[in-house]
Amino acid sequence: MAFLEFDGIVQSFGQVKAVDNVSLSVKQGEVFSLLGPSGCGKTTLLRICAGFQRPQAGRVILNGEDITDLPPDKRKVNTVFQNYALFPNLNVYDNIAFGLRIARRPEGEIRRSVDRMLDLIDLTEHAKKRVNEISGGQKQRVAIARALVNQPKVLLLDEPLAALDLKLRQRMLVELDNIHDEVGITFLYVTHDQGEAMSISDTIAVMNQGRVEQVGNPVEIYEAPRSSFVAAFIGDTNFFDGTVREVSGDYSLVDIDGFGRVSVYNDKKVRIGGLVHLSLRPEKLLIHSNRPAEREHYNIFKGIVEEAVYLGSQTKYWVRVGDYRVAVMRQHRRFLLDEKPIIWNDEVWLEWSGDDGYMLERYSEADEALLSLPDPDPEPDEDDGDNVAAPAEPEQPLPAEPGGGA
Repeated sequence: MAFLEFDGIVQSFGQVKAVDNVSLSVKQGEVFSLLGPSGCGKTTLLRICAGFQRPQAGRVILNGEDITDLPPDKRKVNTVFQNYALFPNLNVYDNIAFGLRIARRPEGEIRRSVDRMLDLIDLTEHAKKRVNEISGGQKQRVAIARALVNQPKVLLLDEPLAALDLKLRQRMLVELDNIHDEVGITFLYVTHDQGEAMSISDTIAVMNQGRVEQVGNPVEIYEAPRSSFVAAFIGDTNFFDGTVREVSGDYSLVDIDGFGRVSVYNDKKVRIGGLVHLSLRPEKLLIHSNRPAEREHYNIFKGIVEEAVYLGSQTKYWVRVGDYRVAVMRQHRRFLLDEKPIIWNDEVWLEWSGDDGYMLERYSEADEALLSLPDPDPEPDEDDGDNVAAPAEPEQPLPAEPGGGA
């Protein structure tokens, strides 16, 4: 049974439909993430849950109670914001105690509750420090403790790690997971970062243009994307279009331009002559300097390396096969100084299992813009021509959300 439900939520701003008839069910005690790009409606949905906005249609139900019309302070829901929203004139202890004092709890209860929170976030020794005297990660822990001290039924986290650097985000993800395990309440987590969502979530709802594209656990979302948007937004992938020519048991032979007939596992209902769209993750492909031995239901094709980007633990290649530029990720399991590396303009062989090409239910050519691709006309270094690094795509900051602390 659902603990938190969004039932047919609709919210528009002018001509823009931010949330378009969204229905979701969240189980008690799970970490449920709303994942998607800026403007997809995830933060609007969270603000509706918090009571900061009222939906134009639909209901929010918490533990069987319709809370759609309740003001924020009457809901057992607290929010942790991206910008912390701490009181700079108060120390760590008083920031955490603020909500309890507003609720006029006895001082002894406040002391016990705040001490428990300080111990939970490992900041007991910093209790008397002003918030401008602690680090960004510590500030975020204080914001989480301040939200949890009131014992909400649901904790809403709105891009809680976006203001932190990479290493600190990674560490805070572990700490958030530990805090969730300790307190056991429901987390509704909003993020545009796929890695965060995959790391911390029990369930992920991928949103795009106000609608839910897919709901599932992280493995389902990554390994079995239903649409080209989910396949391209979560990690990286290759898209192939083909026509089914043969169906034999669990596998089909699909004609793909430049590849010929490709063996594909029938994870969808197919018919001879039908068009299929495949998603194939770069790490599912193997790249060889020499033609590999034939294996049942494995596909082997020759190509030319157009780009090679060394990333330390792995190298990413783009290989030209017919009209396709195929992304391949090669993990560096061993380091051999005498091994000849695969470099730009090398002739190579690609190999993948028919089990690894996943058939999509929905495909849009526009979603190919989400893929990681090198420059269309690479100009290799005239000296040696290999390992030309692709430029990093700048991360777009999300607009700040109004609102106070929990």
